[in-house]
Amino acid sequence: MAKVSPVSIKYMIHANLVAEGALEKPDVIGAIFGQTEGLLGSELEMRELQKEGKIGRIEVDLERSEKRTMGKIHIPTALDMSETALIAAAIETIERVGPSDAQIEIDRIEDVRGSKRDFIIERAKKLMGSLSSSTDSREISNQIKESTRTNSVGEYGDEKLPCGDLSGNEIIVVEGRADVLNLLRAGVNNVIGMNGTKLPSAIRELSTEKDITLFVDGDRGGKLIAQNVVDNAKVKWIAVAPDGKEVEELAGKEIIMNLRKRMPIDEFFSKFRMNNGFNGSKKEYTEERTSNGVIEKIELTSEDKRKLKELSGEIARSDKAILLNSSLEEDRRISIKALAPTLRKINNKPTIIVMDGTVTKSIVEAAEEVGVQVIVAKNFATTDTQIKLMSL
Repeated sequence: MAKVSPVSIKYMIHANLVAEGALEKPDVIGAIFGQTEGLLGSELEMRELQKEGKIGRIEVDLERSEKRTMGKIHIPTALDMSETALIAAAIETIERVGPSDAQIEIDRIEDVRGSKRDFIIERAKKLMGSLSSSTDSREISNQIKESTRTNSVGEYGDEKLPCGDLSGNEIIVVEGRADVLNLLRAGVNNVIGMNGTKLPSAIRELSTEKDITLFVDGDRGGKLIAQNVVDNAKVKWIAVAPDGKEVEELAGKEIIMNLRKRMPIDEFFSKFRMNNGFNGSKKEYTEERTSNGVIEKIELTSEDKRKLKELSGEIARSDKAILLNSSLEEDRRISIKALAPTLRKINNKPTIIVMDGTVTKSIVEAAEEVGVQVIVAKNFATTDTQIKLMSL
């Protein structure tokens, strides 16, 4: 069988495995080859790709915890970016490994050539610095300035959030590290990233001491993030990228211009009120369809939020979900693995779901089908939904 030379490896697929039973490494590898067979056609058949040296040796690290098996899967490839992404997506369709129900989620796809690029860039900077003179001195100067700003990215708090200089009274909060880097390149240093859609506790604490400007992407996901942050932290201003653009894509002038157009939170939600659950205020509203087809609004009070937060704490690290009706009365508790199919089968459709772990796209789709209005969780793999997503 052909092997992928370490020199030719382009990407490494990193995946997490959770199975309800005892497994061995051959079970996992056999499931990967067997259950992806025929999904992507003959050109992307994993057995053939490995024979051709386009997929390397699959590494599996397993760990038993009571009756469950958890593990990590590492798959090196010499395929291009799109083909590697297809292989990764196909692996996530595996629902059974050996005799056990299992779930595989892709953690990330790593470009293993990144370290070589980093070396090339750093070496080029040193060689450039050794030049006694250059006709492109302005370009060199700009590169040095950008490098200095990029290297000034720090880490804040136990969650190691990417940030710039937070010593001032005003802080700009963005979604991720790429957004932080882009603002630093534009000369905006008082910035910190959330590292995802969930609001970190460190930023919640900062909001009690400093004036917070939230800078979000110009899409529906950005508006959802804005609602979540405003619900859980003290925000003074909100700035938004142009429609369809992300903060990390903006040029320096666009960043400054959109920050100058920041607005109070009431004005923001009034301006961007849409038919998707935004209501222009900090109160939480959802909707429930009664037996006669009438839509009734349900207001989530601070007491309701407190109860939802307590329920979320009860099922922490349990891989369980709680189904609630519109009165926040518990109907049942089920495993996250069975959540999506259960939602489609049960007669008493829930209005609210409180769950442990990450809300996947399949869970969101099932919840939309049965009319769920609120999902409470720690993390969300997608925000493209009309369901109210809450992280308490």
